[in-house]
Amino acid sequence: MALTTDIVATYRNPAAALRRRAAGPPREDRALVTLMLACGLYYIAQWPRIAREAHADESLTLQALLGGALLGWIFVAPLLFYLIAALSHLVARLFGGQARWYDARMALFWALLATTPLALLQGLTAGFVGPGPAETLVAVVSFGTFLVFWFLGLRLAESGEFADAA
Repeated sequence: MALTTDIVATYRNPAAALRRRAAGPPREDRALVTLMLACGLYYIAQWPRIAREAHADESLTLQALLGGALLGWIFVAPLLFYLIAALSHLVARLFGGQARWYDARMALFWALLATTPLALLQGLTAGFVGPGPAETLVAVVSFGTFLVFWFLGLRLAESGEFADAA
């Protein structure tokens, strides 16, 4: 199934979409591509907000702000997400989780990628509308959706279902 179709399907049935994405033997290349696509799209989502900030404050150059965001989203964020996935797996193990490390990573990485449409909307809202209730509402919905997808995916993974299907 196409990636965009799975993203849309995640909003209808997160468990089924994640099962499709994590099916088969663990493939770290798949996990890394999922994470890098998500980070790349989150970086692009920052562009309207960054352009607004650069226009509002002439002491900040657009190139410097874009470079900082690039460094953060493409080089630092993936490392942090790997760390967060490992910590969430360790915490789940304390409560009886049975997932493989790969499954915990895919649950987090897929939640990030599946919420990129909302992140792009949030970026557009921040860039065109600016700070205010609309931006806050979109940010809360975006982050809440990410948490729901991640929690459901991690719960599914830690139940051992992915390992059984492989």
